Amino acid sequence: MDNFSNWVVEFFRAFFLDLWSLMSGFFIGLYNLFIGFPIAYYEQLLIRSHDFNFIDWVLTIGFIVIFIFLYIMFWLIIIQLARRYLRFSKIEFDKMTLLNQMNILERKVRDSTIINVESPKLNMGDTKSRQKHATGSRFTKLNLIDDKYKYTVLPTLMTNKDKLSLSELVTHFINYASYHHNLYYSEKIASVFIAGLATSKILILEGISGTGKTSLPYVFGKFIKNDTSIISVQPSWRDRYEMMGYYNEFTKKFNETEFLTSLYEATFRTDVNLIVLDEMNLARVEYYFADFLSLLELPNSDEWLIEVVPEQLIGDPIHLKEGQLKIPKNVWFVGTANNDDSTFGITDKVYDRASSIVMNDRAKPFKGQPLNEISISFEYLDELFKEAYKSHEISSKNLIALEKLDGFISETFQVTFGNRIMKQLYKFVPIYVACGRSEIEGIDYMIARKIIRKFETLNLPFLKSELETLLALFDTLFGKESLKESKDMIIKFIKQI
Repeated sequence: MDNFSNWVVEFFRAFFLDLWSLMSGFFIGLYNLFIGFPIAYYEQLLIRSHDFNFIDWVLTIGFIVIFIFLYIMFWLIIIQLARRYLRFSKIEFDKMTLLNQMNILERKVRDSTIINVESPKLNMGDTKSRQKHATGSRFTKLNLIDDKYKYTVLPTLMTNKDKLSLSELVTHFINYASYHHNLYYSEKIASVFIAGLATSKILILEGISGTGKTSLPYVFGKFIKNDTSIISVQPSWRDRYEMMGYYNEFTKKFNETEFLTSLYEATFRTDVNLIVLDEMNLARVEYYFADFLSLLELPNSDEWLIEVVPEQLIGDPIHLKEGQLKIPKNVWFVGTANNDDSTFGITDKVYDRASSIVMNDRAKPFKGQPLNEISISFEYLDELFKEAYKSHEISSKNLIALEKLDGFISETFQVTFGNRIMKQLYKFVPIYVACGRSEIEGIDYMIARKIIRKFETLNLPFLKSELETLLALFDTLFGKESLKESKDMIIKFIKQI
């Protein structure tokens, strides 16, 4: 106890001595800057000036005058810049305060919480024209969404029946789709879809026409009591403005698209929201969706800010901050893609950032159980994902096998897993297992969709022996009965040679 007390006393003694040294050093520095150093310079001049002649004195006086002038000008500039900065900061602060107050005032006018009083001395016009002016805004549809939700985020109310596990979620969904909508999906496709939601904010459903690509997110929206927004991609889309809308200088209104209104409405909700880009590869995805591809890669969701307009004006929607809209965490973008001559190829830049789901086969019809839709919040679904990450981590044996496989493929085919794909694999496989599937099947799916798919761009006729070696390596690392999907793709490549 005595040793501790002595140490505490010594600590505070040293701390306050250092603090005093710091403070005294600051004031000593100010003294030297304005008094101490000038006196020292003067004394130095007196010593040196004993041998000065007339010309030396003339030059010395001229130098002193110029130096004092420059010294004073330097400090005047510093003071002026500081004053300008403080004045600018105050103006910006007052501007933001005024804009916020005027926005609040306008919302109160919309809600009729402020009574408009006509002045008999001023020609204010009729009541309708004043109301039109008060509610006028360049964002008509987004302001209607503000009014719809009363500027309040809508909570998601869940009952005990809604709180399903991931495997139960898969079972309930496929039975609901079968019984209520006559749409049939296998447990594997449903599990891949759920695991895809955990892996990326962007999902791509691809395959031949008529296999239910658009219907899958549509009926899932019905299942969770939040209708999916289906946006038809146009071949003319070249940038995000054609997808999100643009400000019309002639009408002084913002041309609000269905995509923008769906994205904005998701900011008022706490459940799961799906936005479908139907036939997304009718235009080049890496062009019109480029900003979203980059933003959704950022680990901090607070930085998911997409610019809608250059600046904020009075009457703009409440969730637009400085003209920017924050992409909410509870929204996913689902693209459907047909692989035919009328569409563009989807580049690796898009594929690597998305969860890809292949739907080339229709599931066999079955009689589903009469299960109803559920309410599920984003927070609850996210907790299910986090629990699965901890409970179903990839086994060390398979991680070692993946490392060896990555080394061989990287050296032989110049295709690597990379940090992004490995991160997705760490997320996808545990969720896939929690949905009731096997770990090796989840690994197989990721290898096939993320790695083997890229072999299509290689010069395969010269790589036949390497492909056969890769098949043998699959058997060695994972077993002869494993990685069926990846093996089928490689065998298909070999047959095409």
